Amino acid sequence: MISIICPVCKEECEHQVLREAAELVVQCSECGQIHRTPKPPEPRILTIRAIVSHETESQVCTVEMLADEVVSLGDQIAAECGDEVFGVEVTGIEVGAKRVRRAEAEAVTTLWTRGIEQVVVRASIHTGRTTLPLYQAAEGEDEFVVGEAYTFGGRRIRISHIKLRDGPVIRKEGWKTVARRVKRIYGYLEGRYPRRP
Repeated sequence: MISIICPVCKEECEHQVLREAAELVVQCSECGQIHRTPKPPEPRILTIRAIVSHETESQVCTVEMLADEVVSLGDQIAAECGDEVFGVEVTGIEVGAKRVRRAEAEAVTTLWTRGIEQVVVRASIHTGRTTLPLYQAAEGEDEFVVGEAYTFGGRRIRISHIKLRDGPVIRKEGWKTVARRVKRIYGYLEGRYPRRP
């Protein structure tokens, strides 16, 4: 599902994606009109160097963030260390030679973090004009289902598709995976687009 302006309704509403190619073929959930629309730009994702500390040992890992996303001390995010993924808490942010309390991802040179027990699941939520990055701590075996609603970062979201770490994007409603396999969840704010019976 994506949110775009319908040429018949003349307002922004939810559309079901019927086919993806150079353009999207979509169907309006309000009036049923089928039409073509340009693909929305994918958010630019950066890979940032992260030092992850586990008790007395540290290792160099990476963290993926949206370019315009803001990171702050105390944030809980996911770090990739080779084939493993760890939930981490941000303990330091380097921007060039300076340490700061918060910064946009594009400016960050290194994140200093400490490992935490849970996995942190990342979500990119389409709000019509912008993409909102959200995070939610979860147990590694917690399930996420396409089409279901969850609370992420204090906001209620509905999942439209899930990118897996070790596989494809799953889009079919009802398909599911566990938190430790999720690379990123994509969706929209619950209640913003009411579901039709």
